[in-house]
Amino acid sequence: MTAALRVVPTPTSLPGHEVLNQVRDFVARFSAFPSEHCAPMLALWYAHTWVADAFYITPRLILSSPEPGSGKTRVLEIAQHLTNQPEMTAGGSAAALVRMVAAGPITILMDEVDTVFGAGGAGNEDVRQMLNLGYKRTATIPKTKGDPATGFTVERLPVFAPAALAGLAGRMPDTITTRSITIHLRRRRHDERVESYRESKVTRQATPIREALNARATSIGERLVEAEPNMPPGVDDRPAEIWEPLLAIADEAGDHWPTTARNACSHFVFNQKTTPSLGVRMLADLRTLFNGESTERMHTAEIVTRLRAIDDAPWADLNGKPLDARRLAQELSPYQVAPLTFKHNGTNAKGYVTYPTNTQVEQVGLSDAWARYLPAEPSGGDA
Repeated sequence: MTAALRVVPTPTSLPGHEVLNQVRDFVARFSAFPSEHCAPMLALWYAHTWVADAFYITPRLILSSPEPGSGKTRVLEIAQHLTNQPEMTAGGSAAALVRMVAAGPITILMDEVDTVFGAGGAGNEDVRQMLNLGYKRTATIPKTKGDPATGFTVERLPVFAPAALAGLAGRMPDTITTRSITIHLRRRRHDERVESYRESKVTRQATPIREALNARATSIGERLVEAEPNMPPGVDDRPAEIWEPLLAIADEAGDHWPTTARNACSHFVFNQKTTPSLGVRMLADLRTLFNGESTERMHTAEIVTRLRAIDDAPWADLNGKPLDARRLAQELSPYQVAPLTFKHNGTNAKGYVTYPTNTQVEQVGLSDAWARYLPAEPSGGDA
């Protein structure tokens, strides 16, 4: 009897979950990640670069660390072998990069992004615009071309492209971080071991995985256009928008990936620390203050005094000056919260209330702002 031949899967015949398993395991060989969810998320993010045109948005990937030497560049180096048309850069002409994206498709792998968003990045406005706007497929940056003799025309350059950005913590604006999935990398401990990066070896080993990703993208691209993956409980609005492409790919892959992807989604959405804006921090401290006093109104002088006394809060020193009534009103004004005059504890003075009065139709109370800009309180309070 003739022995049956063993069939070795080709890139086009590999099941989707096997392709993602290979990407996940390959990525994990070269980095010491802070969480078990990082390598699966990266596998999904790399896969999405091959089918980005199937989605309305492409989530930014941020590799952040408090100090250099934490492995950010290594993640980008490995990403070069697993993403679609990678372009690794750490600077160069902003106009050239924008035009490279317009001529795409490419995947931007930008190291030392501090030079774009740091204090010395004033000359990189085009790059900042591209990264801010280019996570949506319809985004363009207008450019004029021509000369005075023949006339000028407007050229609308498409800037939609996947982008992974590596830089030191605290250097990226909210306009980028709120469009991103962020890995907060740390330096490896002495007892943590990872494989060294040898370009020729990594290229040889990654090539079949890359080919499998390409083949898989070709087979599922059209189905992803109509995908509407279910989100984990509590994931909505911008986080849901960010994670939709990755969950859609996970659902197509099957096996453990739908569950793995949603576990990663919950981890990154709910367990990642973010720095709120000054206004949101003020709203949060005011909610704590009002709830602690079980009151619906408080005079400005008392609010200012109590806010200044909060430990580890910025209110005692705002650029060299303590919080005062004017700054309090200034910070709350964008949220349509303004001071009113009322009697409280036997004294008539200006202050703030949780609910609006009938005479202030253009203003809302603090409760409305809390409900719109702060997470809901587990205890079921005003927010």
